[in-house]
Amino acid sequence: MKQALSYIPLLAFFFVWAMDERPVNFAGIEHSVGGIYSAAEVLLATSVIVYGALFAAYKRLDKFEWITLCAVVVFCIPTFLLRDVNFLKWKAPLVNWIFASIFLGSRYIGSKPALQHMLGHAVEMPREMWLRLNNIWILYFLLLGAVNLAVAYTLSETAWIQFKVFGNLIITVVFVFGQMPYLARYMEMPDEPDDKSDASGAVRKRA
Repeated sequence: MKQALSYIPLLAFFFVWAMDERPVNFAGIEHSVGGIYSAAEVLLATSVIVYGALFAAYKRLDKFEWITLCAVVVFCIPTFLLRDVNFLKWKAPLVNWIFASIFLGSRYIGSKPALQHMLGHAVEMPREMWLRLNNIWILYFLLLGAVNLAVAYTLSETAWIQFKVFGNLIITVVFVFGQMPYLARYMEMPDEPDDKSDASGAVRKRA
C-alpha cells in the first residue's frame, strides 16, 4: 500500500510534464502549467502531501522515505526556480548511490545488514546469505544510479522522463521478483495440520 502511494508523485509529474504548456489564472495570479518545470513543482507538492499523509497514518517514515522526500525538496526547488533541469537529472543517480552507501555501511555498522532489516520479519536466513544478498543490492543501486545518469544526459528529454517514471519501476520489479525463488526457500510457511490430527478430528466430528 505504502509503495503504491509513494508512486503517485511520479505519475503526477509525468502527467503534468506531458501537458502542453499553458497559462492558468488563479485568484488573479497567472502561472504556467505543463512542461518540465511545472512538473517539478507538482512533484514537490504531491511528494509533500503523500509522505505527509504516510507520516500521519503510520506516525513515522522509514529512512528511505525520508531520503526520497528530502531529495525531492533539494533537487526540485532549484530546478523550477533557476529553470535548470540539470538539478532534476541528478536526483535519481544520487538517491540510488545514497541507498547503496546505506546498504554498504550496514555491513559494518549495526548487527544486521540493511536488507535483513527490511525483510527479516518474513525471511529467516543465515547471516552469510543476508550479506550476499545485501551485496547484490549495493551493486544494483550503484548500477541503477549510473544508468539513470547516462539516460538523463545521452537520450532525449522524452526518453529520460519515460525511463525515470516507468523504466526504473520495471527494472526494480524484475530485480525483486528475480530474487523470489531464492528467498522462497527461507520464507516462513504456515504450519500445516498433521494428517493424523486431521483424521482424529474427522472421527470426533462423525461421533
